[in-house]
Amino acid sequence: MTYVVTVDTCIPEGTPEMDPLQRAGAVALIEDGFDSVRAVEGPDGVEVDVLDTIVAVHPGGALLKVVVDAPALELAEESVQALVDELLERSELLADWTIDRCEVELHPDLARQSLDAAEGPDAPPDDPAARKARHTGAPTTEPTDGAYDAEAKAAAVRRQMLELADQLRSFSPAVFGVVEDAEEGGEAAGAGDGEDGGAGGEGTAVPPASARLAAGALVYAIDFLVDELFEDVQVLTQEEATVAECEGPLWHLERLPDRYALNYDARFSRRFLVTVIAMTTRFTDGSFQRLSCVAEELALRFLLSQATTTLELYGLLDDDLSAALDAFAGNVYEDMGHEWLYDDSMDGLGELGGMGEGAGAEGAEGISGADGMGGASAGAALGGVPVAFKAWFTPFNEGRYVHPSAAGEPEAAVQ
Repeated sequence: MTYVVTVDTCIPEGTPEMDPLQRAGAVALIEDGFDSVRAVEGPDGVEVDVLDTIVAVHPGGALLKVVVDAPALELAEESVQALVDELLERSELLADWTIDRCEVELHPDLARQSLDAAEGPDAPPDDPAARKARHTGAPTTEPTDGAYDAEAKAAAVRRQMLELADQLRSFSPAVFGVVEDAEEGGEAAGAGDGEDGGAGGEGTAVPPASARLAAGALVYAIDFLVDELFEDVQVLTQEEATVAECEGPLWHLERLPDRYALNYDARFSRRFLVTVIAMTTRFTDGSFQRLSCVAEELALRFLLSQATTTLELYGLLDDDLSAALDAFAGNVYEDMGHEWLYDDSMDGLGELGGMGEGAGAEGAEGISGADGMGGASAGAALGGVPVAFKAWFTPFNEGRYVHPSAAGEPEAAVQ
């Protein structure tokens, strides 16, 4: 059976984050290592075939997707961990990297079907974390009586989000709606320490603690969003289908505007994944200034949805957190032109796409570098300028950054 194993690798603790040149070197080393391997010998001499690999390097390490053909899930995980361990040890530059996670992530619908089909006293636990721990011998927060402790899990996730909050370096607490007086008088929000954080959120009294948790929820959501988009890319690639034609389960790409579903093929999904990685990298390395293209507007929509869903799942979402995320969206989006794409009543304009070049800057005052370029009057009433579908990955103007692997063709330029 084919399994997609997700591996999180990290640079040694206490070392500086990698710059772009170091990240490019790490990609080359890891990809060269994978290219030299066709199969892995697992436990008891069982051979596990390596079918495909995807490498995404970020300042703090790399996220790997390894597609293998193995007799069992556990064997797939053990073999991939051994493979990645060996590849890192082979390279002097990567020898000190650590593996934080190596696991097969199951789509929730398929996992639930598998659990529902299991019967008898040896059936696995309903909770995926407990089931995983049962196979690997890893510690779990599950009580010994087998009951799921929702409060303990929620508290653990909340602590993790708060620890992650400082990684959202491009945004100050003000972007989440913390007013200056509240920030000075309360706990520091820690939503980011970069100079690019702005002074948005006027008129919104979000507590600093809520802003910090919202920032951490966004960083927490990045990992899941990128992982699940990798899975979507793999499904579309294997089926050689578009989202409209795909029969396999998809995590996110089905939530793109329906009218273009026949255009969302494997190539599009890879470009969208690169866009998400490039955007969230700028969020966390402190370099973000403004959204660059329609694809980034949709990527941010997905990230906000992922963060909100996760907070709801663990019972952490309250009015203050909702206000913090709303303030963040209001400050980062320059307008909501991309919402046209989800409005069936706008089919005539929908063929043109979403937001155009830097419309209204009122919502961007909280972000460093907002220059307030006005949009054309044609889309002023709707908050943007129409952009053709083929230009979703084209920068709104020369000052915006789009990753070369995702950038549109020259003829798709807006101007």
